[in-house]
Amino acid sequence: MSADQFNPLKNFKHDLPSSIVVFLVALPLCLGVALASGAPLFSGIIAGVVGGIVVGSLSGSALSVSGPAAGLTTIVLASITKLGSFEAFLVAVFLGGLIQFILGFLKAGTIGNYFPSAVIKGMLSAIGIILILKQIPHALGYDKDFVGDESFVQADGENTFTELLNAINYVSLGAVIIFLLSMFILILWEKPFIRDKKFSTIIPGPLIVVALGVLVNLLFTSAFSDIALGKEHLVLLPVSDSVSSFISQFTFPDFSNVMNGTIWTVAFTIAIVASLESLLSIDAVDKLDPFKRSSPLNQELKAQGMANMVSGLIGGLPVTAVIVRSSANVAAGARTKASTIIHGILLLLTAFLIPNALNQIPLASLAAILIMVGYKLAKPSLFQSMYSKGKDQFIPFVVTILAILVTDLLIGITIGILVGLFFVLKSNFHKALFSVNEKNNYLIRLTKDVSFLNKALLRQTFKDIPAGSKVIIDGSRSVFIDQDILETINDFRESASNRDISVELKQSVAANNSIFKA
Repeated sequence: MSADQFNPLKNFKHDLPSSIVVFLVALPLCLGVALASGAPLFSGIIAGVVGGIVVGSLSGSALSVSGPAAGLTTIVLASITKLGSFEAFLVAVFLGGLIQFILGFLKAGTIGNYFPSAVIKGMLSAIGIILILKQIPHALGYDKDFVGDESFVQADGENTFTELLNAINYVSLGAVIIFLLSMFILILWEKPFIRDKKFSTIIPGPLIVVALGVLVNLLFTSAFSDIALGKEHLVLLPVSDSVSSFISQFTFPDFSNVMNGTIWTVAFTIAIVASLESLLSIDAVDKLDPFKRSSPLNQELKAQGMANMVSGLIGGLPVTAVIVRSSANVAAGARTKASTIIHGILLLLTAFLIPNALNQIPLASLAAILIMVGYKLAKPSLFQSMYSKGKDQFIPFVVTILAILVTDLLIGITIGILVGLFFVLKSNFHKALFSVNEKNNYLIRLTKDVSFLNKALLRQTFKDIPAGSKVIIDGSRSVFIDQDILETINDFRESASNRDISVELKQSVAANNSIFKA
């Protein structure tokens, strides 16, 4: 793909339909996160708008989408309670953004380069599975849990699996019909005879699904009232009847609390958690990007920091890069960050101009869209691909999925990284030393990097060499040898004569001449 084709103007035909899909996905997620956070519903919309427009404008990522994140709901809810007011919390959001902005200049974003690939792929699959499991109750018309919940243990006392069992007892026929029609349209739109037509890129399947859901429910209301969906099964956006009423929904921070130590504690918590979630999402989106672009991570931290400062100043929730919206953006065919920006503009305009129309959208229709996104993230082919790469890749991948499913995103990722690190160390442990023996002539070759972790193996190797042997220790391929390894080698050299063992050291001319000197 040429640089010219990354031009937003040249890709507008791809980015505009994608922005509509992301807007439809983002709307209920913004409201759901705000509801679960104990914050005003409109604060979720503000965060979505800021995430789209501000981060989209400043970020170097072409496809990532930012907004309020489900992973922060517990932190936000506890912080608002602890600080005593939403206005005080907004100060912490602003300060958290300032800290992120500084972290960007300190190049802290480079930590994102060290996330294992198997763990990131596990995260994507886990999010896909969670989307499917969490959206099934909404598809059946059971909407007790907020849209966008990613945690295993829910605020209503249920968990992911008990929620599914409960949903079976509260099935709404109207919701099921709308969901099945929606899935039919989405699957149809993936078929070549539709997908390859020009109109399918102009009119995305999710837009058809939403429009159909609204029309079908209006039909139910007028002709089959017993299966019509009530307000609790529809999008619930705050409605303003005038410009002043709309503006009044914006809340401003109370900076008289700025010297409160608790606010700074919350600010640092928001900065660290939001930064980690953003870096994880950016890494994941880069792997989904069909053009394999690499996003500048330090620039991303600066963009996220600026967005949180803006969000805090006008009454929004904390903003992070979020994988659900980002993956929907990729799946919808976006090419540039124009899609992200336009989705933010759509959130703002529709919340102001047509909130009543948006409040006619059935959650069952949106559940179908999210389930389709989930399936694309957790396709069986991905599991087959990871299995074929061996247990060193497959086990961290599976552990990450299971850990995220039964905890939450950050805890699951942490567990996955620890397991991945174990396999990296295990692999390096065995590969750092290479030993061959032929008639008591031993060659011990050290590979590129030999650390203290290989000390026990090297000692055992020396111990197993019988008396009267000839040993060549080859360090010609080594770039780094830990001091503990050097001492172990020198200890062996000094004691070798006692066992009638001759020792020869071999190193390349390019190597440090003192490479084997303790």
